[in-house]
Amino acid sequence: MADVKVIPPREKTPVTLRVAAYCRVSSDSADQKHSYAAQIRKYTEEIGGHDGWKLVDIYADEAVTGTRMDKREDFNRMMSDCRKGRIDKILVKSVSRFARNTKDCLATLRELMSLGSRSTSKKRTLTQRRSPPN
Repeated sequence: MADVKVIPPREKTPVTLRVAAYCRVSSDSADQKHSYAAQIRKYTEEIGGHDGWKLVDIYADEAVTGTRMDKREDFNRMMSDCRKGRIDKILVKSVSRFARNTKDCLATLRELMSLGSRSTSKKRTLTQRRSPPN
């Protein structure tokens, strides 16, 4: 009979997701400024209050159109951080915050997915991911 070696199970180490949020408002109106501040506050509280999530940053572009990708400094900084492997998950109010142009929006979502970064839209139930949900 063969000897059997018992291998004890490893203790699971909690997985910490590096989470960011992206906020954008397209005008300087009072309503938009209130929405902008509310989005930043909400995401900071939500990420900070979630066990297993670590806030990477809140990326926010104020009074910037969604039609020009090159004019959105924080969006581009967020994408750069994703490319560097610093972000696992991005919260966003609506997919339209990524881009107004459908082609640019889909290209962004596809790139995020290829990088292993998940994005979750709060307005619509759009969550795309490659790995199991957390």
